[in-house]
Amino acid sequence: MLNRNNLLAHHQIIAKSMLSKKTQYAFRALVHLAENYGKAPVRISTISIQQKIPLKFLEHILNDLKKADLLESKKGKGGGYLLKISPKKLNLAKVIRVINGPIALLPCVSLNFYEKCLDCDEETCGMRKMMLIARDATLKVLEKKTLEDMIESRM
Repeated sequence: MLNRNNLLAHHQIIAKSMLSKKTQYAFRALVHLAENYGKAPVRISTISIQQKIPLKFLEHILNDLKKADLLESKKGKGGGYLLKISPKKLNLAKVIRVINGPIALLPCVSLNFYEKCLDCDEETCGMRKMMLIARDATLKVLEKKTLEDMIESRM
């Protein structure tokens, strides 16, 4: 039975498992850059205005993506940002991990950010077993789908 405390905890888990605003903005910026792939660099102010992303926030996002070697930047006149990887090859899981961190809903089922839970036996934990199934199903989609798929799904 859900009491007030359980309900609040449940909502906190759901809120934490959703894509962050930062990740949503990252996808919007990356789609914008993907639509300009192979063309001239795109100015950060252009992305900010056209995608309605606050400029300072976008600077941090693009910097994270650049550090992850997904983007390159050109300085000076005609400068801006470019995708380093073809939109056909950049899968959604990679972006989520760079910006949002783990895809798994529990640290003990994460492939890249694994941490043992302090209060559970991994061999007998029913929640862990269900979250492994959820992780695998989610990854099956996110590792297969790319920025190009995201663009094509809008049409």
